[in-house]
Amino acid sequence: MLIIAQHGEIFIILACAFGFFMAWGVGANDVANAMGTSVGSKAITIKQAIIIAVIFEFLGAWLAGGEVTSTIRGGMIDPDLLDGNPELLVYGMLSALLAAAIWLMVASARGWPVSTTHSIVGAIVGFGAVGLGVEAVAWGQVGTIASSWVVSPLLAGSIAYMLFKTVQYLIFEAKDPFAAARRYVPMYAFLVGFVVAMVTLTKGLTHVGLDLSFGQSLLFSILIGLVVAGLGVLLERRVSVLPLPADDHFGYAGVERVFGVLMIFTACAMAFAHGSNDVANAVGPLAAVISVVQSDGVIDSAALVPWWVLILGGGGIVFGLVTYGHKVIATVGTGITELTPSRGFAATLAAATTVVLASGTGLPISTTHTLVGAVLGVGLARGIAALNLRVIGTIVMSWLITLPAGAGLAIIFFFMFKGIFG
Repeated sequence: MLIIAQHGEIFIILACAFGFFMAWGVGANDVANAMGTSVGSKAITIKQAIIIAVIFEFLGAWLAGGEVTSTIRGGMIDPDLLDGNPELLVYGMLSALLAAAIWLMVASARGWPVSTTHSIVGAIVGFGAVGLGVEAVAWGQVGTIASSWVVSPLLAGSIAYMLFKTVQYLIFEAKDPFAAARRYVPMYAFLVGFVVAMVTLTKGLTHVGLDLSFGQSLLFSILIGLVVAGLGVLLERRVSVLPLPADDHFGYAGVERVFGVLMIFTACAMAFAHGSNDVANAVGPLAAVISVVQSDGVIDSAALVPWWVLILGGGGIVFGLVTYGHKVIATVGTGITELTPSRGFAATLAAATTVVLASGTGLPISTTHTLVGAVLGVGLARGIAALNLRVIGTIVMSWLITLPAGAGLAIIFFFMFKGIFG
């Protein structure tokens, strides 16, 4: 208690600095990953991707981000074990933020799309196991999160594979692809509207007074999907038929341009979902430190997140994407397989659908693994030769390293902070 009273302001300043650094890492790695399919397929430019991400990531973090932060703070470590030594929680959360941020910086520099959730969870598990004792860690939770390494890419990849196969069969293999597109694109537009709405509503907008059940969200999403389908009909009438270059055997440029427009909607959905879900990785530990300091050492895993902390997290995410996001965008957008707007649309919609299924059923997923799995599914739909297996191997290796890397760095920083502050 005395240490908290003596160094409280320093702890909050360090937590804000490390929290912003962590949010920067989320923006540099995870957001770039979410935008990679849109940019790689040339559906939108890098500037347009940044504008979409700036708006929707920030809105997701600010409006819906506060709902998921308690999981990161209270779900991995038993808070009862810290009642007598609240300063240990402060050291641990500071070390977890710094460790995860440094690992994300390294991964982003190498162009590796890694999970920010797994980075911070690995760091919290590391300090908890060594600083508090192995029994302090909720190993069941860790196992659940580890299972998402398999669940996320398999589910998203399967959905993306089936979705792109339907696009191939119904549109690109038709005698007149453009006429087929005019017939079937409203159906895909409905799916986009439905999934965008479900992603937004199931994430919960209680900060603006909107708290719907899953059933209510489903009903509203169907209505929104029908509206978007109507807009799709109006939109396709304005798309002209232009022949593609001779080396492209898929049909007409107009078809890809329609899918490019649909991708803007799915990119917005993924940005909002990502901002609301993954801002917790940066602001959760930060909010825990603020809560402990302001309550003079009382640990409350369900403490509310101050509004300015969500803005700090949202700002850091946006800054990370703008300054350092291009390398991971290149890996996801062009490194795994060649993307066109129709392929990117299938991948992004599959990833958004997986997020909705996870929200409704409680499945453990990683946004990063979901998107990479969806891109893999689209590549497999064209045959194994369409995949860059060397890049895929490097990505899987980086996933396996993430938890131990976060844990190892957090252990070092935990004992460093313990030595500095006593």
